Amino acid sequence: MRRIFKKYYKHRPEVLKIIKFLVTGAWNTAFGVLVYIVLYEGLKQWVNYLVLLIPGNILAITNAYICYKLFVFKTRGNILREYLRFYVVYGGAMLLGFVLMFVLVDGLKLNPVAAQVLCVPISIVFSYCSHRNYSFRKPEDKVQEAEERIQKSGARSQNNTEDRNKKLNIQYPTRNIQPMKEIQ
Repeated sequence: MRRIFKKYYKHRPEVLKIIKFLVTGAWNTAFGVLVYIVLYEGLKQWVNYLVLLIPGNILAITNAYICYKLFVFKTRGNILREYLRFYVVYGGAMLLGFVLMFVLVDGLKLNPVAAQVLCVPISIVFSYCSHRNYSFRKPEDKVQEAEERIQKSGARSQNNTEDRNKKLNIQYPTRNIQPMKEIQ
């Protein structure tokens, strides 16, 4: 039991972020359903129910983006880039869901409802990882990852670079640059 608490405290910020992601996702699901109900009830006489999915989804995805940005990933700036990436992730999650449903229903002959129940957690994990590592990736995360890769490869110190160049028999030409003479 002690080990579990130790691991929890070690990864506490990430665990809290996952909990916030799940709560925000539940809110967004309720919001999306509510928006669709309002649109359908208000416009069903003039607009086809399938067409109403378009503005409903746009509003729900925009709501999700705002909530994830402000409460889960807490990024600043880059609104348009993040928003477009957010749509890419939603499209990827939708494509993943289609493929999984096809494999589970047509390939493995599962009931569509059971297949959907299996697809939801996979889609949630995919969405969280994609939003964390793609939609809301902070520039400092990229720099930190690059520095970690450099440290792991041992290329950070000048000596390692020189040693590697000697092993590979790489010689760089040196230039004799002389200072410019002053113009009188």
